Amino acid sequence: MDLCCLHVKYPISPIMDQSIKNCFMFSSRAVGVDDLRVFGNLAIGFSSKKLVVSKGYCNNDSFVVRAMGGKKNPDSSSSNSGDNDKTNPEGDGLKGSNPSPEKYESHDAPSQKSHIKPLDWREFRALLYINEKAEVSETHKQEKSSSGSKALPAKWAHPLSTPENGCLLVATEKLDGVKTFERTVVLLLRSGTRNPQEGPFGIVINRPLHKKIKHMKPNNLHLATTFADCYLHFGGPLEASMFLLRAGEVSDLTGFEQVTPGVCFGSRNNLDAAGELIKKGMLKPQDFRFFFGYAGWQLDQLREEIDSEYWYVAACSANLLLSISQNSTSDGLWEEVLQLMGGRYSELSRKPKQDI
Repeated sequence: MDLCCLHVKYPISPIMDQSIKNCFMFSSRAVGVDDLRVFGNLAIGFSSKKLVVSKGYCNNDSFVVRAMGGKKNPDSSSSNSGDNDKTNPEGDGLKGSNPSPEKYESHDAPSQKSHIKPLDWREFRALLYINEKAEVSETHKQEKSSSGSKALPAKWAHPLSTPENGCLLVATEKLDGVKTFERTVVLLLRSGTRNPQEGPFGIVINRPLHKKIKHMKPNNLHLATTFADCYLHFGGPLEASMFLLRAGEVSDLTGFEQVTPGVCFGSRNNLDAAGELIKKGMLKPQDFRFFFGYAGWQLDQLREEIDSEYWYVAACSANLLLSISQNSTSDGLWEEVLQLMGGRYSELSRKPKQDI
């Protein structure tokens, strides 16, 4: 599933929101987008066809979308003179002209494929966010003439308006004094939107217990042998144990659910499959992180807590998730995520705890 993306240079106001969505939907149909998701001033379209990026921007009263298509259907014309009917699905669909498909043919060359890793849609969104921040910063504006667009760092995090699978819930100062969640970072495994009967749930990822699994004297054979020397982390107040695994280049992970590219999660029911991955040499015990307990909400409950600013919502890189270790301090990851989010979030990371 490929993607295209609309990046609006200025925040979308309620007045222009619908017109922009309509405009992008029109462009989306022109380049074959199957599904559209809007994230604040960023819209991402998903397509089963070969697509490159579709960007747009607002400038005063004008709105322009530039759709850059990948390989077109062999039966379609490769020309786009600008005089074509704007409703033509092979055309641009809006003001502006498409680069010819031949321009992108070289991207299919094996020599380039081996060097360029395609961005996941989350990474692409993060890259747009980082460059947007650079555009509004005077310092970055001065650097831009020499350095160009900023590259995506190995570790990144940025704020989100609504929770999604694989996002982080970062405890705000309002949870200071609440022992279970004070300065915690929760990885949301499911946002609760897929099944109305299932609420959101996740695991606290910055509370190491400083104990190995073998110290808990487990009854499960795999936990008592294969994973005996793996460390435990506190995952939340609800009774159930889960684990994260670093998938790396392993693609055959049937039965495990992907959180973000390269990171999956499983539960007690997946321990046999996890043991087989170790036995076959596909993964190592060090690729697993085990969590005792989990955190869960009703869908409306989590939304209310976010609206009341008990949690900040953030997207983050897989590298940030994989950096958690037994030696990590509880506050360390919390501070790092807030600092990566920047702005007022970074300021919060330096504030002392509230006395409650």
